[in-house]
Amino acid sequence: MSKATEGPERAVNGLLSVAQLLEEPRLARLYTFVLREGEVTIDDITSKLEMPRTTAYSDTGTLVELGVLTRDDDQKTHTYSAVPITLTATLDGDEYTVTPTLVAAFGRSPHDQDLDLLTEKYGLGKLAAALTYAIPYTNGEMSERVAARELDLQYAFGVAVLQALRDVVRDMESVDPYFEDIQDAREHPPATEE
Repeated sequence: MSKATEGPERAVNGLLSVAQLLEEPRLARLYTFVLREGEVTIDDITSKLEMPRTTAYSDTGTLVELGVLTRDDDQKTHTYSAVPITLTATLDGDEYTVTPTLVAAFGRSPHDQDLDLLTEKYGLGKLAAALTYAIPYTNGEMSERVAARELDLQYAFGVAVLQALRDVVRDMESVDPYFEDIQDAREHPPATEE
């Protein structure tokens, strides 16, 4: 491959990899599990994620093909590790960075009623917006009342979403190398559509 085509090809392939992680919650959950653990085997995946062995092999293979996991074949028991991903999108001057923390929140959605309902009813964009409020909420820099109100959700539902995302933020803050790149609603509130 020539140097001239390497950059655009790599960028678009990276975009597609992130898009697939944000389309398949099971892949997102597996990816962030490997990222948090550092290095895992298929046995680790099957026991800790309670995933059938064939699914674990299939999904790790998919993630290796996408370039978000690497597989070490040097030992008899293959080990997998995650490649930290980041994707920054700019639309009409507004910038948002997708990091492993959003991938983790999406991957958790099938296992959390509130996150599942949020993504089902309002979409992935609302989950990303909620994450921007969950960070200052988790850090005690924004009250639950203000964060829930700003999310423009029914109050009790907004609080439940914030509490679910608080667990994601706490789990990912120390392992997401791009955590500081996530938009913080205190500093830059998400743009609202007019």
